[in-house]
Amino acid sequence: MKPALLEVMRMNRICRMVLATCLGSFILVIFYFQSMLHPVMRRNPFGVDICCRKGSRSPLQELYNPTQLELSNTAVLHQMRRDQVTDTCRASSAMSRKRRVLTPNDLKHLVVDEDHELIYCYVPKVACTNWKRLMMVLTGRGKYSDPMEIPANEAHVSANLKTLNQYSIPEINHRLKSYMKFLFVREPFERLVSAYRNKFTQKYNTSFHKRYGTKIIKRQRKNATQEALRKGDDVKFEEFVAYLIDPHTQREEPFNEHWQTVYSLCHPCHIHYDLVGKYETLEEDSNYVLQLAGVGSYLKFPTYAKSTRTTDEMTTEFFQNISSEHQTQLYEVYKLDFLMFNYSVPSYLKLE
Repeated sequence: MKPALLEVMRMNRICRMVLATCLGSFILVIFYFQSMLHPVMRRNPFGVDICCRKGSRSPLQELYNPTQLELSNTAVLHQMRRDQVTDTCRASSAMSRKRRVLTPNDLKHLVVDEDHELIYCYVPKVACTNWKRLMMVLTGRGKYSDPMEIPANEAHVSANLKTLNQYSIPEINHRLKSYMKFLFVREPFERLVSAYRNKFTQKYNTSFHKRYGTKIIKRQRKNATQEALRKGDDVKFEEFVAYLIDPHTQREEPFNEHWQTVYSLCHPCHIHYDLVGKYETLEEDSNYVLQLAGVGSYLKFPTYAKSTRTTDEMTTEFFQNISSEHQTQLYEVYKLDFLMFNYSVPSYLKLE
């Protein structure tokens, strides 16, 4: 079956699930509050508040007030994804007493494109390098034309893109209300294995080895050699998982962005995302965003086969040596991401 069809079939099942635990819910007070009971597709739900580019329609208008009378299958699918996020947030909020207000630091992952009225929340290990390249093309005003000509390391230079935390509070409010907000997600454990492989099995990532590898080995490995404690370059996946589920880890500091939950990076329970793209339908969803932004005729998402990509089969292998107890604890850490973005519990898990 096609990924989109499988996703629709899972929607009905997951929507009936009740969250046994939750990671806390948020209320946006300082910057922005929008009811999660967002209307189903209807004509111009934002009224006169949409600020359009002169002589053209904004992406929000194209999405919620399409020129064609009949909604496309793609538009319906994205409405279902929005509804899934809304339902999960509502269930999480009802079962949690935790409340919190966003700070500017919480908005540092939201990249702003003023010219096309877009806000993109980037999630590491979900094609964020190529999407940052695209945002550099969109915001470069002619400086760039081909996203793949931008070196990967340049795409990650913070000064090359403007993020929402750099604006004043009134400016933040305006953009959150008027710009089309989108993010891309991935099956949580596949993303986690991808982060582990990239940061702990590649010899060139010495900064991660020093900062995190040495700490993980010190805490999780008995009788570690002095060389391992000094270099931190041979962290086992089992040790990485033990580090993630260790309560001391999150008390000490937030997760690194490469393995932080999407829920915590992008705050989808109080920032209403208009589009939720998926890694499994990356090219299709990306080009839909570009189409809504009015640039689809000359700008496409870069496509190329990446032979080193982490697959579901590869993820299954990595979890073979993880105990059922640790699998269960790890699933609880990422549970909201599984539910919110309609990912089934992996068949290889042995949950207690």
